[in-house]
Parts: sequence; C-alpha cells; structure tokens
Amino acid sequence: MQRTKSTTQITKSSIWMHPNFLVLFISGAMITFGNKIYELALPLILYQWTSSSVAMSTMRGIEFLPNLLLAMFIGVLVDRVRKKQWSLWAVLFQVIILFLLYFLSIRSEPSMVIFYIGGFLLMTCNYAVGNARVGMVKHTLPNEMLTSANASFNFITTLIGIMGPALTGLVLMMPRLQDSLFLTGLLFMIGFITLLFLRSVEIITPPKQQGFWRELHAGWVELRSNRLLWLITLTVIFLNSTSGMVDTTIIFFAKDTLKLANFELGLVLSAAGAGGLIGSFLLKPLRRRFDAGVIVTLTTLFVGFTYGMLYVAQSGIWLAAALFFNGLFETISTVSIWTFRQETTPHHLIGRISGITGSLFKLGMPFAIFAAGWISELANPTVVFGIAMLGNLAIFLCCRFSSLWVKRTPSR
Repeated sequence: MQRTKSTTQITKSSIWMHPNFLVLFISGAMITFGNKIYELALPLILYQWTSSSVAMSTMRGIEFLPNLLLAMFIGVLVDRVRKKQWSLWAVLFQVIILFLLYFLSIRSEPSMVIFYIGGFLLMTCNYAVGNARVGMVKHTLPNEMLTSANASFNFITTLIGIMGPALTGLVLMMPRLQDSLFLTGLLFMIGFITLLFLRSVEIITPPKQQGFWRELHAGWVELRSNRLLWLITLTVIFLNSTSGMVDTTIIFFAKDTLKLANFELGLVLSAAGAGGLIGSFLLKPLRRRFDAGVIVTLTTLFVGFTYGMLYVAQSGIWLAAALFFNGLFETISTVSIWTFRQETTPHHLIGRISGITGSLFKLGMPFAIFAAGWISELANPTVVFGIAMLGNLAIFLCCRFSSLWVKRTPSR
C-alpha cells in the first residue's frame, strides 16, 4: 500500500520523476530515431539503385507484412513472456540485421531480395518491441499516468519526426547512402543499453497457460466485447490503408514530380513532425472534451482535407503545409486510439489485444501500398492523393452515422 501511495504522489507531481517512464522514454527515443532513419533510407536506397516507384512501394509493403501476418501471434507470445527480456532480444537482433545490410551494401550492390528480407525482419522485430512496449507501459506505470505517458512518448516521436528526416536528408548527401543503416544500428545499441535499467513489476511466474489458440480466442472475445474499441479497429483498417498509400507516394512525388533535392525532401518531411508536435499539446484538452469515437471521426475528415491539399500541391512549400496539418490531425487520432486501447484492456490481455488490433490495423495496408506504387508508375502520383481523399471522406460519413459519434462527455 505504501508503494502504491508513493507512486500516486509521483504521478500527481510530475511524470518525469518516475524512473520507469524515463527509461522507456529514453530507450524509445533512440529506437524511434533509428526507425525513422531506416524506414526512410531503405526505400530511398532501392530508388537510388532502380529509379522505380514499384521497388519503393514493394519495400514499404513488405515492411507492413509482419503486422498483417504475425501481429496477433506475437501478441499471444508477449503475454507469455517477460516483456523486458523479449524487447532486449528483439532490439539486439535488429542491430545485427542493420550491420549485416550495411556491410553487404558497401562491398557490392546486393540483390533487392536481401533488402526485402532484411526489411521484413526489421519490421517484425520492430513490432515485437512495440507490442511489448505497450505491455511494459501498462505494467510499469499507473493507470492515471497512461494519457500523460502516451502524450509524452508521442511528443518525442513527433520531435524525432522533425529531426529524423532532416538528418536523413544530410545523410543522403554523403557519398554512401548506406551509412544511415550503420547510424541506425548505433542508435539501437544505445536503446538496448538504456532498456537494461527498466525496473519491471511483471509477475515472475506467469499464470497457468490455457493453450495458444484458447489464449488467442480469449483476446478476440475481449476485443469483440469492447464495442467501441471494435468499431475503432474496423475504422482504422481503412484509415491506415489511405494513409499508407499517401505515405508511400509522398517521397516519389517529391523526387519525381517536384524534383526536390535530398536535403529539401528532409525539410519538407519534417513539417509532418512539426504538426504532430502541436497535436501532442492539443491532445489532453481534446480528450477531456470529446470521446475517443468523436475524435477519430472528426480527424478522419480533417486528414482527408490534407490529402486534398496534396492533390493540388505544386511546390515544396505547399507540400510542407499539407504534411504539417496531416501530422497534426493524425497524431491526435493515433494517440487517442492508443490510449483508449490501454485504458480499456485488462493487464493480462494487453499483449493479445495489442497484437490482434495491430494485425487488423494493417490488414489493408500492403495491398493499398502496392496499388499506390503501380498507380504512380502507370498514371500520376496525384491520383493516389485524390483516391485517398475520397476514401477518407467516405470513412468519415460511415463514422458520423455510427455509434462512434456520441455526445460530448466533458470530464471534470
């Protein structure tokens, strides 16, 4: 009881006084920073070798396959293991893959298949760490700290969104683009060392296991019984599809149509991070004023407007403005969904719910991304933006006339 009381006092005074939060924050910052670099660098390396939007979109699509194929199974496994150790092994494996890709690419131009496999494995480990991270936050921080913690995690994510692409733009000006992979490996090593200091309060002896499929079924039952989370999950399937199409096309559009230099591309992409940063500050007052379903519905409409801005963009400045507002509204929507999922999920099911929803969230993304690549190749990148805009408007109408749209419930 004394320990709980002390933790509550820390929560009320400052989230930055909580040692577990600091470890999660710093390690997450290093890993997110590295992810931001290699997620942008891998498609650009292939573009440098092939000058093909299809090769870029294929890499992006393959990176999302682990979420589609493995997420729900990873969720069950995460509920069975100690999440700290699980994360450490996954991060270490990513370091090995990154250094391997780096050394192979500086010796010669390896087959694209090697990069596709490397991207798949990197994102598999990335999802494994992300899923375990949701559980670690749930287990190591009190409930009343979750919104502030997620907002803070998103703050650093969006701050890195500002710095990461700009840094990548500088890396792209170097003689060897592959140096970004080596830099990412170093950042992951820092995150690995920091995570060693996390004080986990998970139960050392796990409860009796019921069998893999029964445990997975229990997660499905919990998800379906949470009606609002289920409706949000169905909505996010389509939202992520339109978002994936746009995210994949932006780099090709900026390079092929607007003819932006690498450094200019980095600065333009950082505008999305700047918008997300502001969205982080707006999140708490919006959560107090609106229910999660209403926030998801409204931001769906506003994100659709930003796709319309991309459709008519004719310059780097206009592109940056569209990405700024896109980052702002997507941040508000995404963090609200994350927090709602954590708040309404029991501790012992958090891994499975995160895995199942994570898999469903990405259900349509690989197909949408592949389609976006071929549309850009055969037609025009702006067509992708127009399709995404119409898609979001249709999703908004479905949400507006569903049970997601409820009355305001101001909290006091």
